[in-house]
Amino acid sequence: MARLITRRLLLGWALLAGLMRGATGAGQADAAGRAKGAAATAPAATAPAAAATAPAAAATEPARRELLVFAAASLSDALEEVGGAFTAATGVRIAASYAASSVLAKQIEAGAPADAFFSADLAWVDYLEKRGLIQPSSRRDVLRNTLVLIAPADSTLRLRIAPGFDLAGALEGGRLAIADPDSVPAGEYARAALTRLGVWSRVSDRAVRGENVRAALAYVARGEAPLGIVYRTDAQAERRVRVVDVFPEDSHPPITYALALTARAPPKAAQLVEFLTGDAAQQIFVRYGFTAPPGPQARE
Repeated sequence: MARLITRRLLLGWALLAGLMRGATGAGQADAAGRAKGAAATAPAATAPAAAATAPAAAATEPARRELLVFAAASLSDALEEVGGAFTAATGVRIAASYAASSVLAKQIEAGAPADAFFSADLAWVDYLEKRGLIQPSSRRDVLRNTLVLIAPADSTLRLRIAPGFDLAGALEGGRLAIADPDSVPAGEYARAALTRLGVWSRVSDRAVRGENVRAALAYVARGEAPLGIVYRTDAQAERRVRVVDVFPEDSHPPITYALALTARAPPKAAQLVEFLTGDAAQQIFVRYGFTAPPGPQARE
């Protein structure tokens, strides 16, 4: 992708968005500030050499016309490559801010300057649509994912996921790493699956809750938790973990990633929707472990 907004440029927007109810925590501050960084400091981040040799105004104006995508943390690796391909095809730069879908939706509601929202579930796109903050005709269901149980790569644990399986015993006194099930889609899917399988009540007090799915992945990768529940794409991106087993698809709602342009997005942002749902982007997403959703993608 053309550029990833760095954390050091984030603080101004984060402090403002931190006043918003339900948008607190380290991950939220990070995502909020990243959005501010895109709006206010893009020239310095994208073209430092040009800024040193050209007037500030000349360096600033073109860079401000990049598109800012707020995307679920689980999309970070794939979307960086897809964004680079989009820029190569269209000449339009892409910047991205990654966090939990819930955090990003709240930031958009608070006025963050995002042009597109790429959520790991449908509920948070619904949330923004009900508030008139997205363009409904731009909405697409773009990807699917799979829920997996992971362990550190050097773990020898074998465990089959089935109704009533002994997840509590497999933890052996350790913690179960999941994204926060009260607000983050990955955690909500994990809780739904464990509840359907009849084991949530036995492990809920052993859960360590990450601010997003990548935080849950990190707990296991660092050996701080013996088991965790993440998306298959996250496990595929981290060599320090291995997949113990895959959750049955019918144990949780379908993991559907939805894309929509925000109400403030410029007309040229329509190119992004077309590209992300096209063959070139889909091939990249598939390499990262995502799959295409069944049925029509558009929601008119």
